Amino acid sequence: MSGTNGTDGSEHENDDVRPAEPDSRDSSEKESNSASAPTEQFAAFAPPPTGDNSPNEPDDRAGRTADSPAGPDTDEPSPSDAPTTVIPVVKRPGRGEEPSTTPLQRSSDTPAPKPVGSTPLPTSESRPAQPQDSRPAQDSRSAQDSRPAQDSRPAQPPASPPTPPPPVAPPPGGNSGSSGDGSGPWWSGLPKRTVALVVGGIVALLAVLYVADLAISSGKVPRGVTVAGIEIGGEPLDEAEAHLREVLTERLDEPVRVLAGETTGEIVPAQAGIGIDWDATLDRVGSQPLNPFARLASFFGTEEIGVVSTRDDAALVVALDEFTAAAAYAPREGNIVFEGGTPVPVIPQPGQRVDIATASDVFAERWAFGEVSLPVEQVDVTVTREGLDRALADIAVPAVSADLVVRGRDGTAATLARDQIGAVLSFVPDGNGGLTPEYHPEAAVEILAPQLEPTETEPRDARVEIQGGSPAVVPGVKGELVDWAKTLETFPQLLAVTDDRAVDAVYQTVDPELTTEAAEKLGINEVIGEFTTGGFEYASGVNIRLAAAEIDGAVVKPGETFSLNGYTGPRGTAEGYVESGIIEAGRPGKAVGGGISQLATTLYNATYFAGMEDVAHTEHSYYISRYPAAREATVFEGAIDLQFRNPFDTGVLIQTITTSSDVTVRLWGTKTVNVQSITGERTNYTDPNTITLPAGPGCIASAGAKGFTVSDTRVVTDAKTGAQISNATRTVRYDPVPVVKCVEPDEKDGADSEGDQGAGDAPAPASPAPAPASSTPESVPVGAPAQAPGEDVADTAEPIAQPETAAPPRRQPESVSIPEPAGTSAN
Repeated sequence: MSGTNGTDGSEHENDDVRPAEPDSRDSSEKESNSASAPTEQFAAFAPPPTGDNSPNEPDDRAGRTADSPAGPDTDEPSPSDAPTTVIPVVKRPGRGEEPSTTPLQRSSDTPAPKPVGSTPLPTSESRPAQPQDSRPAQDSRSAQDSRPAQDSRPAQPPASPPTPPPPVAPPPGGNSGSSGDGSGPWWSGLPKRTVALVVGGIVALLAVLYVADLAISSGKVPRGVTVAGIEIGGEPLDEAEAHLREVLTERLDEPVRVLAGETTGEIVPAQAGIGIDWDATLDRVGSQPLNPFARLASFFGTEEIGVVSTRDDAALVVALDEFTAAAAYAPREGNIVFEGGTPVPVIPQPGQRVDIATASDVFAERWAFGEVSLPVEQVDVTVTREGLDRALADIAVPAVSADLVVRGRDGTAATLARDQIGAVLSFVPDGNGGLTPEYHPEAAVEILAPQLEPTETEPRDARVEIQGGSPAVVPGVKGELVDWAKTLETFPQLLAVTDDRAVDAVYQTVDPELTTEAAEKLGINEVIGEFTTGGFEYASGVNIRLAAAEIDGAVVKPGETFSLNGYTGPRGTAEGYVESGIIEAGRPGKAVGGGISQLATTLYNATYFAGMEDVAHTEHSYYISRYPAAREATVFEGAIDLQFRNPFDTGVLIQTITTSSDVTVRLWGTKTVNVQSITGERTNYTDPNTITLPAGPGCIASAGAKGFTVSDTRVVTDAKTGAQISNATRTVRYDPVPVVKCVEPDEKDGADSEGDQGAGDAPAPASPAPAPASSTPESVPVGAPAQAPGEDVADTAEPIAQPETAAPPRRQPESVSIPEPAGTSAN
């Protein structure tokens, strides 16, 4: 019969059948001397116990399979009907030893047990069969199954499929599978010495390879190392450094593509202050690893160590600032705008920004790779799409559903059309994801008020007029105006409804700004100051009369400040003003509105003697003989103004009287002070320069005049007691009037070379001399009345005489401080 190992060619191929030894004890000793193996268990169909079989002896039926037929010489049931039994392999004790269940290890000369069948049970020297799952296809079962004649009993089909034996796990530390039947590692059947030699040889070979690899790679860059994508692994250190320096130095001067979101640009690292720290970069390369596993892994991967950069932070920020600014954009909040009468939703969109500090760090770290992606931060919006849709449906759409109508008096109505709603309604985020409406009633008033203006009565201030040589109060008129605040107080509710969008206008009575009662209490009843000037030419007279008419009747309330430029407004051609004399570039010239300085001087002197407080005034750059020295003023629209303040408890009325040759200004009020002017001696004379200009409209000849310094002292006393209230001195330095010669082109060659300076060569005015009481104004001529050609300024007609001392004082006011001149001159 075939053995349990079949014909697999192993050394135990025919060990399953051996003749019985005369002395079973020798066989037992052989087993005991064999390599000890753990107790093996074999699954088999065990027959009922008989008296011929000792329980300590192995049963040869352990080698049967479930489909093997019963032997002809036994009455035992079919193997398929027999219960599965686990039969332990028991070691037979030697001489003088107790039986024990030591593991079985079959040697090459140990016979295998015979299969269960019609043959007698094997002797004690027989060994149990190997597990049936390791038998090859040439197992003895095939031979038995192919010989039915040897079985005297008819074959009986099994009642049920046999239960396969459970897998046998080898005991710990055992040598299961050493027979080469596939139940253990391939080397388990080899002698231990052989295994040890093989393992030692492998280890020695690996050690030799490791040492050889370490020796070969000594002085080289570790395998797999890359720097900014440059592969230098395995290169000698000096060659690797030269390689890196060559490639990376070129990259410093090459543009690097920079990305931030969807924005792209280019930055040259060297221009952005980027350099390379070679020592730190090469230190990152490191030395050859000693760990064998690390060396083995280096054959299959790479290690990027990057570049250590130096940087100029200021230059880097400048280079990145423009790019980051272009990459950033503000969030677009959800909103609703109106296009005509249609509300249009503005879909919210998050913004984007780039942190310049983070961008600098990232660029310095990644520039060597040729492309840098800068991190961007999203700037969230506060309005959600749901909040936008809600405001659109609940507020915006109803607001434009119909026109809004305000009904006024006499059947007059004002209409706010649907396509105008966008001017009076807007939206802002509410902080909770929605939109809050903002209503603008003032915009609605701008649209509605002009339509109801015919139904209103404007209030008219009370006036003080000179009638019959004395002031009289003209009563004011109350007005009837629409109270738009009350009319539109339900404005949000009106826009929320879709029908009946009409409301009645609410009118209110409005008092004038100056009521009749207030005008009567101003105390305007007598002249408190007056002054007259004359001697102006025709064009100047036109401008003087226009400006005088504008300020005639002006009332200056107690504590108020009057401004000549502010009261008259623009003085241009549209207002009827004409071209007249000014001082320009230190010499006489012409401009529209010239000559107003004569009115300014007249008004200044009237306020001077009325005791008004001087707020701002400026003298001419050079002296004009028809004005009192150190007590005159010039103005220039938008640059030089005349301002005074009413310091009294009563009002002041300005009255102007003009003729073709002079202008008079009177101030009416309540007389409380007397004012005296004391003019000092002229000193520090300076000679004029000579200017020669081509003859023509641009040249106005002048004989010139000397400059000098003079002072004026104003003494203010109480009109009732005569007690002095103030004593202030103002010192003014006048520049010389230049000698202007207008020369024809053929005469210019023979002109005196000393005085021939040519057009535009006028010397700058002399510096002002120091003054004891106040600083002298700078000579920055802006405008003044022009002198007639060939007229000597010093011989100009004197102003109309004015009393130096006014009427006896009545009450003592606060002392008045006269400010120093601003230092410029004009017309």
